[in-house]
Amino acid sequence: MDSRLRRGVDALERVVDRDPYYIAAYRGYGRPGRVLVLARVLQDEGPARPDPGHSKARNLLAMLKRLESDPLPFARVRARLPAGERELVADDEGFVRDWLETDAGVSEGWGAVRLELPHSGDEPAPVTSAPVLIPAASASYGVISDMDDTVLQSEVTSFIRAAAIVLLENARTRLPFAGVAAFYRALAEGAPGGERNPIFYVSSSPWNLYDVIADFLEAEAIPAGPLLLRDWDFGPGLFRHAGHKTRLIREILDTYSTLPFILVGDSAQEDPEIYAEIVAAHPRRILAVYIRNVAPHPERSAAVRRLTERVVAAGSTLVLADDTLTIASHAAAHGWIREAALPDIRGEKRADEGAGGKKDAPGVGGTAPTATVVVDEDMGAADLE
Repeated sequence: MDSRLRRGVDALERVVDRDPYYIAAYRGYGRPGRVLVLARVLQDEGPARPDPGHSKARNLLAMLKRLESDPLPFARVRARLPAGERELVADDEGFVRDWLETDAGVSEGWGAVRLELPHSGDEPAPVTSAPVLIPAASASYGVISDMDDTVLQSEVTSFIRAAAIVLLENARTRLPFAGVAAFYRALAEGAPGGERNPIFYVSSSPWNLYDVIADFLEAEAIPAGPLLLRDWDFGPGLFRHAGHKTRLIREILDTYSTLPFILVGDSAQEDPEIYAEIVAAHPRRILAVYIRNVAPHPERSAAVRRLTERVVAAGSTLVLADDTLTIASHAAAHGWIREAALPDIRGEKRADEGAGGKKDAPGVGGTAPTATVVVDEDMGAADLE
């Protein structure tokens, strides 16, 4: 189904389907004087709030409602800022993505831009607030993280298992990788503690899953951050991830041109290729690349080898491991997180692995341990055991 046919189908549905429209606001980011506002104008299908007790059938119904939500093409949205109003125009899929000029004295941390959907009816105009993050001046680095099979157990290497997890589970039944929540909290706090290092989540998941992923992060006490997903427009580009993620990562690095970054991803898709390109383009800017080895695939070894070569040339560091604690130990050794955070990460890892009653995500089986790879002139894999 190409874009023109899809728009025609959506137009027909809008005539028949009279659900009200609303503004779905997404987490954006920015710096003093300039912020990125992200939102989408959709029909309100009203999926149920997630609950651990919901059946798979109820989860499936809620997910189908998310995937079926109809956008309002070229909707006009009013953004209210301290300096005045600005009219934003959505694209043909109802997405609003605009950089707005703001007060240079805007406060650090999470702020919001008020968005309104003007209309001529008697009902009040739909209003929402788009969250935007202004990183704190105390931040010593930023983190750019993948989501699927990096933070969230997804099994993206198996279409059937991945589809079952997405369709039949919800934000309260899906699970993180063991210890990842405590590790990300340690990254956000930094070595001295209280640094408020920003974490950006860049994923190839569709925007339809935004509320699922945001609720999952909240439920697992994983630090909130801008959540940058993609539009799944059916066509040749549906399964191409690299261009989308590379563009978003470059935009983040350009926005914070003096801030170093840590990149976190996995070996299942194209993260090694993407990160190799980023490291090469920004020598001495990337402190470390952490790759979760989710499954041993011989065909991925060449991509990891190229990433290793780029990391060496750029003067960065790399850890390829299937264990969160190994990666956290490397970060602690370099002073990027507190050494005192390691016991918390270790304890949470054990709980996630079963001591605390948690189990593997449905469809995610155990894999045999793989060898850790460390590219670092100051230490090797044996130093992280």
